[in-house]
Amino acid sequence: MTSRREFVEAATASALAMALPSRASTTDASDPPGFVNLLRPPDRVVARTDARELALSHGPAGRWAGEGGVVVETTPAAGALGLQLASPAMPIRRIELRWRTRIAGSPTIVGDAWERGYGDLEWRRWVPDRVMPWYFATHDGTRTHGYGVRTGAAAFCFWLVDPDGVTFVADVRSGGSALALGGRTLAVCDVVCRPGHAGETPFAALRSLCRLMCPAPLMPPAPVYGSNDWYSVYGDNSADTVRADAGRIVELSPPGTNRPFAVIDDGWQPGGGRDKPGAGLWDRGNGKFPDMPGLAAQVRRSGARPGIWIRPLQAATDTPTTWRLSREHDTLDPTVPEARAKIAADIARLHAWGFELIKHDYSTFDIFGRWGFQMGAALTKDGWRFAEGASRTTAEVIDELYRTIREAAAGSLLIGCNTVSHLSAGRFEICRIGDDTSGTEWGRTRRMGVNSLAFRGMQHGAFYVADPDCVGVTRAVPWALNRQWLDLVARSGTMLSVSLAADAVGAAERRDLRAALARAAEPAPVGEPLDWETALYPTRWRLRRAERRYDWTGADGTGLPG
Repeated sequence: MTSRREFVEAATASALAMALPSRASTTDASDPPGFVNLLRPPDRVVARTDARELALSHGPAGRWAGEGGVVVETTPAAGALGLQLASPAMPIRRIELRWRTRIAGSPTIVGDAWERGYGDLEWRRWVPDRVMPWYFATHDGTRTHGYGVRTGAAAFCFWLVDPDGVTFVADVRSGGSALALGGRTLAVCDVVCRPGHAGETPFAALRSLCRLMCPAPLMPPAPVYGSNDWYSVYGDNSADTVRADAGRIVELSPPGTNRPFAVIDDGWQPGGGRDKPGAGLWDRGNGKFPDMPGLAAQVRRSGARPGIWIRPLQAATDTPTTWRLSREHDTLDPTVPEARAKIAADIARLHAWGFELIKHDYSTFDIFGRWGFQMGAALTKDGWRFAEGASRTTAEVIDELYRTIREAAAGSLLIGCNTVSHLSAGRFEICRIGDDTSGTEWGRTRRMGVNSLAFRGMQHGAFYVADPDCVGVTRAVPWALNRQWLDLVARSGTMLSVSLAADAVGAAERRDLRAALARAAEPAPVGEPLDWETALYPTRWRLRRAERRYDWTGADGTGLPG
């Protein structure tokens, strides 16, 4: 349940934006119409403590100061506005910047998500209290202007937009507690903005913004494609099903050096599977998986590349209390060195066993206690803190966790699933951009898959390889619809992963799968939705320089919620 503080904080920034008078101080004659230049000093800067709001006074050289030694510096440099925070004595929850300007007309506006999309991304008109994590864009029918923060920020950042200006919020809390910086100065983030150009599409403009936000993406050497067994067996897997799955994906995939992956999802670990969650032990397989290194070798000999799933923050039953997160005792606290060492050892072991791709899952939920669509402006339950105290922001803690996983994985590719998108960029080669699709419910695949690919596909190649999740090839999902999802992903240039139920791969499925996997194995430009300004699930796409149309409902309106 939302606390009183969370409710107030979720509404405060929007109320602040609406209360301030308009002043056209952030545009000039050189700016294109509708563009707000955020590389100039803001009109107001506020720091929030647990008790109150501190309005900071603007001084020279972009310095904003207030009582208690609180200082925010806004310094233009290298095409960005750098934000720094110092507060030697007063714990700070967040800082807010406001640029006042009258934004003419009624543009459509789109934002990003904290971690994955949940079928809820869309272009909308003015919604002053709409929380837009990391970046947003406006489109006036002619130009698309983009605004955001560079990846790797040390805070959780979001935007609010209304006709009188733009509000930026940087949540610098540590867990659910105010940040106690002491004598340290925090480099919060770099704000960037990009004016749109006449003639470019909104998708192209956002793709350019993503490249501007991420100067150093980490990319695999070749397109990534293959199988994942989750949506075909939902954790009821075994070494035998994995070997059979690897054989199917190899038989359906094209020849050549870029081999398909065969990924073992949840179910291999002690206590794992559909009916009971994994017990946090990753040092061996369960009775159905007696020899994990041997199984990886068998998959490789079959012609596929072995991959595996892990929930790295899940605490085992014998985990010491001091290693556990105070908010949720079933979760490891990533600020505890011993817990972090266990995570590193678990990831390194999977690499040593021979798994060339490691999918790590649940870490955002495990830390915050909320899925991305539940986080909003509050992010997490108020008041809790990490074991090390409140000296680092949650973003800094998560970045250290991601670096730990990256280093331990060595040469194995990493898929971040339920990871923070803006912190995953540059750390992992692949990132899941949407919530789970389905092997049983077509409407869920349409909602989570099509919507996420349309509204986050521009991150592909700019942040990482985008993983729009699997095509669940089962008898429960109509192939007439599911084959379109297969075709879209295969032509989109993003990662294609299929879950192949043994009883669902008939002649038609085999034909379509072979064609799709052959496309996915080769590099291609990212697919562009053409009607996404008016459709949650775009039907018109530009794919490999040709337009294709899809029917996501069918004549009978297939895809009602389950």
